Amino acid sequence: MTQIHPSAVVNKNCCLCDDVVVGPNCIVHSGVQIDSGTVLEANVVIGPNVKIGRNNRFHPNSVAGGLPQVKGVDNETKLGGLEIGNDNIFREQVTIHPSMYEGEVTKIGDNNFLMIGVHIGHDCLLEDEIVMSNYCQISGHCKVESGVWLSGMVLVHQFTTIGKWSYAAGMAGINHDIPPYLIVSGHYPPRVRGVNKRGVRRAGLSQHQEEKIIEAHRRLYRSHKPLLECVKELQAKDDLDQSVKDIIEIILKSSKHRYGRFLEVFRK
Repeated sequence: MTQIHPSAVVNKNCCLCDDVVVGPNCIVHSGVQIDSGTVLEANVVIGPNVKIGRNNRFHPNSVAGGLPQVKGVDNETKLGGLEIGNDNIFREQVTIHPSMYEGEVTKIGDNNFLMIGVHIGHDCLLEDEIVMSNYCQISGHCKVESGVWLSGMVLVHQFTTIGKWSYAAGMAGINHDIPPYLIVSGHYPPRVRGVNKRGVRRAGLSQHQEEKIIEAHRRLYRSHKPLLECVKELQAKDDLDQSVKDIIEIILKSSKHRYGRFLEVFRK
């Protein structure tokens, strides 16, 4: 049976599975769907029409589905949705905004861990197995691929893509796309510092693949030649490992926009 604290306010037009827990002073708006095993601790707010999967945990004062931080948006604005997958942890004061476009969604995948004060802007896509440490701020329209690990207070510019199993050091300011498997630090612009060997291993790649990524990193970022020139030289080699192809792909895509953010191509 659903456990709803007497002080919680749950709209009658919601669909909550039998073992969902809604704690003290929570507010759940109209049209919300919450699957089994999900827990809302105290003072959690779930905005209209949010879809939440299984076994998620929202810690106190987190807000999912509040109005996007866009000028001119109010309670009368027709917005898109927010879809959250399974087995995610949202710590205190996490905020996640729905899409600002009707018919589109902000989407959070599975097994992500968002620590205190993390913000996910409207129209973002977070894949799976992502860790964001305290107060990371993700602007609208960003894509964060699987396995990314952001240290404390990392800031991400809108329309940026962060490649899978990469790592950003604390207080990095990321304003262009980051290739997979690499470590970045600094801000405006951030710099590639090396290979995220821990991420490579978390991804389940072999020792051989790790060596290929390390070799690709040296060719691309230690040759003192223009990056795109190095990419084309590497791309011409036979039998490239898929992990290296993934690195090349993001670099080539990001080069299609003057500021190195491929998703800007689709800006409305």
